[in-house]
Parts: sequence; structure tokens; C-alpha cells
Amino acid sequence: MIKLEKVRDLDIDVGSASRSLHLSAASGLQCLGTALYVIADDELHLGVFPVAGSGRLIRLFDGELPETKGDRKKRKPDLEALTFLPPFCDLSYGALFAIGSGSRPNRKKGVLLGLDAQGAISTPPKNVDLSFILDPLAGEFGELNIEGAVVVGEELLLLQRGNKRRNDNAIARYPLRAVLNALSNDQVDPLGPSAVDRFDLGAIQGTPFGFTDAAALSNGDMVFSAVAENTENAYLDGPCLGAGIGIVDERGILVAFDLLEYPHKIEGIHATEGDGAVELLLVTDADNPEIPASLFSTQIAR
Repeated sequence: MIKLEKVRDLDIDVGSASRSLHLSAASGLQCLGTALYVIADDELHLGVFPVAGSGRLIRLFDGELPETKGDRKKRKPDLEALTFLPPFCDLSYGALFAIGSGSRPNRKKGVLLGLDAQGAISTPPKNVDLSFILDPLAGEFGELNIEGAVVVGEELLLLQRGNKRRNDNAIARYPLRAVLNALSNDQVDPLGPSAVDRFDLGAIQGTPFGFTDAAALSNGDMVFSAVAENTENAYLDGPCLGAGIGIVDERGILVAFDLLEYPHKIEGIHATEGDGAVELLLVTDADNPEIPASLFSTQIAR
């Protein structure tokens, strides 16, 4: 089993906070330069965290979300995936790309944030309608629920997470250049995946494990996080019965999956490769606005 070491809670500076002094539902993670970028699925903001000290928020969408949990869940954009896109169009140093889950009509939004040479955000957020890439997946899955995204080589991979009723756990593959061209041109024509690979990660107490995020490795493999959340659909939350970290190789074959010692609900993962090991950073979602999301670290063998 894999043991995690807690690094910190994702606390927010008082001058930047929205409804609380922390992020509580971290759902995607990217580390660029000295900053950790974190999206939360119940916020309209991006969290930016230094190596030490409190973070700050960058607004991604206009408006305000309701305070009550049920109303907030109905209206939130449900950003679940955050990945780095290489340079394209006028974004000379690439961009952060945040992606909604697609599980409801109002959850098909995305955001592009241009970066500078140091990996800092250099442009205002650009809201994008992701129906062109998410709608074609509706025919593939009974309930769409995109939880992770990663660029591997010349492909953008979207990670679909299943549930107890429909275990549609899969990776949808898209030609990266086609996606970048669509984002550059504000494309409205549908863009379907070039391939969809389905995965069975096993189950615990009858609840299947489902993808929550992934990070690319230099050899074309990807390391991913997964959890077994006891829920019957893509909308409702449930208790996390187990969590794990695995590897899918460049051929699209599952080659490893190991459970965490404690079932933290890991929803974001970042990988740094070293000699003989991969160093991982991971962020959590406790499904409770009163509990801060946490940053953990661990390592796995290559």
C-alpha cells in the first residue's frame, strides 16, 4: 500500500478569500515554476499557492454561487480537470486549461489562462464552451463525468469516471492539434475522440474505482489517481471507500494500480520524475466546505 505524507492545507489569504479561508474541494492540480495551481469543483476561482504560505484566488467566472450546498451544486460549473497546453495561437508559453465535468448542461464550460516564460498567469481568463468536445462523448457513456485531463505526446486525454450504477471508466483520446485549432477558432462543430479505451480498476465493497486525474511521464506513460466513491450517479457525492494510484503505459495498457493506506479522496495529481522514482503531489476533496483541501506527497517506483 502507498502511504501519503501531508504537506499542507490549502489555506487562502484573508484578502483573497471568497466564502472561507481555504479551498475545500480541490479537483485538479498543476505545478508550474514555483506555483501550485488548483481548481476546486465548487468555486468560480482558481487557487494559486506558493511553496509556503497562504494562497490567493483568481476569478474565472463572473457572478456568485449560492452558499447552501444543494443550490451551489446545481449552479456550479464543476471544474474537475486542469492541464497544461503547449504553445499555440498567440499563447507563446502555453496555457492552463480548466475543464468542466460535462455531467450537466451548465457544466460544459472551460477556461484558458495564458502563461509567461516563468509559468505565471499572464492573460485574463478566457471562458470557452466545451460542448464541441463533450457532447460527442454523450453517446459513448451513459453519464458523462470528466474528472481528469492530461496531454501525452500529441494527444489530449480526457478521463471519464464511472459510478456504481454505470461503471463507464475510460480514457477518451483526441488529436492535440485538432483540439488546439478548435480552441483557437472558437469552434462550434463537434469534435469526437479518435479512440475510447475502457478500464476496469476493480472495486471495494461493490463500489468500482474510477479515474480522478492523471499526469504524463516522459516515456509516454501516465500516472493516475482513482477513488471508489459510493454513489449511484455522476451528480451526487458519496463516501470514499478507497483510493489508489496507478500507471497506464504508452500502449494504453494498465500496468500498475496500488491502493493508498488511507482512503483520502484524491482528485488532483502532479508528477516529477527522478532517479528510479516518480515524486507525486496530490490534492484532496473532502466534500465538506468546512474541511480544507490538503496537499500530500509520496513517491512510486518507475
